Amino acid sequence: MAAAFPPLDAGPFAVVAVIPLLWAWRGAGARRAALYGGVAGAVFFGVLVSWTRNFGFVAYIPFVAVLTTWWVLAGAAVGWLDQRGRAGAPVVAAVWVLAEAGRGHFPLGGFSWGEVGYAFHDVAVVRSLAGWGGHLLISFAALTISGYLLDAVLAGRDRRPQAIRRAGAGIAAILAITMAAHVLLPRPRPTGRLRVALVQGNDLNRDLTPAEVAARYLPRNHLRLAGEIHEPVDLIVFPESSLDADPGKDAGLDGALTAVAKAHDAGLLAGGNTEAPGGRLYNTVFYYGPNGRHPEVYRKRHLVPFGEYVPWRSQLSFISALRAIPRDFAPGRRATLFPVADRKVGTLICFDSAFSSLARDYAAHGAEALLVMTNNRSYRRSGNSAQHLAIGQLRAAETGRPLLQAAVSGISGIVDGSGRLQAKTSLFSATVLVGEVTTTTGRTPYVALGPWMLALAGAIVAGAAIRSRGRGSTRSPTPEARPGPS
Repeated sequence: MAAAFPPLDAGPFAVVAVIPLLWAWRGAGARRAALYGGVAGAVFFGVLVSWTRNFGFVAYIPFVAVLTTWWVLAGAAVGWLDQRGRAGAPVVAAVWVLAEAGRGHFPLGGFSWGEVGYAFHDVAVVRSLAGWGGHLLISFAALTISGYLLDAVLAGRDRRPQAIRRAGAGIAAILAITMAAHVLLPRPRPTGRLRVALVQGNDLNRDLTPAEVAARYLPRNHLRLAGEIHEPVDLIVFPESSLDADPGKDAGLDGALTAVAKAHDAGLLAGGNTEAPGGRLYNTVFYYGPNGRHPEVYRKRHLVPFGEYVPWRSQLSFISALRAIPRDFAPGRRATLFPVADRKVGTLICFDSAFSSLARDYAAHGAEALLVMTNNRSYRRSGNSAQHLAIGQLRAAETGRPLLQAAVSGISGIVDGSGRLQAKTSLFSATVLVGEVTTTTGRTPYVALGPWMLALAGAIVAGAAIRSRGRGSTRSPTPEARPGPS
């Protein structure tokens, strides 16, 4: 299953990879199905987020355990419904969607990495489903097909032609709906062109030395690279963490950024930190026009727990690794649209982009392009950066907005409004990615209707549970009777 995601990125393989788990859940009962979900989830997440080991096993093991909990819960729910004969393919897919949505919200704001819909980031026809119902609609379609494929295999083994035909009809229906969704998806209206330069200035696959910090390596490198832009652009981007000071308090840095914007007659967005109440910090985006710094900023809204703040800091003080986070960040409270060449650009900072609601909010309020400014340097040459860019492709497909991902150490990328990746950089390469996107306006069905797929999944599971009331177990959990492993 992990191979369906970057770095191996065998996306559609996700449909097949999940089938052994669905087979193991059949006839297992709630407890054993929960156990199978736990084993599978631990292996999957252990591979998918192996980059967490850069922070030590004190981070890696609890993180994988928390993520796996949702596969345990999904297994228990499917096992319980299966015992009552209510675990058809759409019901199991709906349980899966609810588990993914739960993991994307709880605990501590959630973590949506590894949701099945993201595996299809490079499959244009399937990606169109995101414009109708978000990436969870893709997860639902994929898991439904997986369930029907399993039905067909088991029916073929048992020579049940009618069951094979039902499974085949279910698969054909999902594929037909997917094709129709691709053809009929309303396309947002183009509003113009935006030419951008994404400056990627950290080429060091390691922590900066004290001497490099003192020499202001990151802002100097980004300013140097900006000086090498010789073609007309509308927007220059210095990513998250590219600044080492608040330009509102550093006249030299403020003047240098103003000079870059003025020299190119372009907007400039740059990422740094500012002071927040209570001794905390804001992760901030600053905007410069040719006439200087604008007063309006964007502050990151969805912070990384144990990365940008430490929950229960006093109770966890015995964990020495947490001393690497001496100050907590504070969350921003609102979206900010920046005017760039008469276009409205909505900015997201790093982890923000993993949450559909934030990008949808921008599109609903008139953003014509989305910008993700990120710093994934801590994850080295792992699959994290590629996984993050794949998530950005789904944000573009959901909103119908082009998305620019500017990463301080890579991977930076330019994505069009359908979610297609147009260009990208490599990791730890000091470079400037120049490209052009078509800005758009209007609302996709997903932006207009919101997360209706989540409500539908809840209704499907609730309906199955209600129909099973008083029915009791209809399957024997004995090894002889159940098709799954004993």
